[in-house]
Amino acid sequence: MSLRGLRVLLVEDEIIVCMDLEDMLRDLGCVVVGPAARVHQALSIIDREPIDLAMLDINLGCETSYPLAERLAALGIPHFFSTGYSDIEPAFRDRPRLQKPFSEAQLSTLLTSLQGAVHSP
Repeated sequence: MSLRGLRVLLVEDEIIVCMDLEDMLRDLGCVVVGPAARVHQALSIIDREPIDLAMLDINLGCETSYPLAERLAALGIPHFFSTGYSDIEPAFRDRPRLQKPFSEAQLSTLLTSLQGAVHSP
């Protein structure tokens, strides 16, 4: 299954990590939406941009991306956590995640598995 054209919201607050993830996503054929480094930025993007999937860093400085995960779930948009954070809130432990650091192949595998959950318009 091709990832070409898949619109992925990227939420990451570390600039170097963000740049690496953008490169990985683009190499896989995805369209990067955002990126956003804060919850309010991501919520604004969710309200105005079409998104197929979302990739969320949990720890965004002084806030977490859990409100984004809740909003995406309410909208039926598949999402996963991309995190170095090992302590995940119990309500979110069932969500897919990639533990940083991860490879492009691992990212591709997870995106492909989630792509099946993307709803066609």
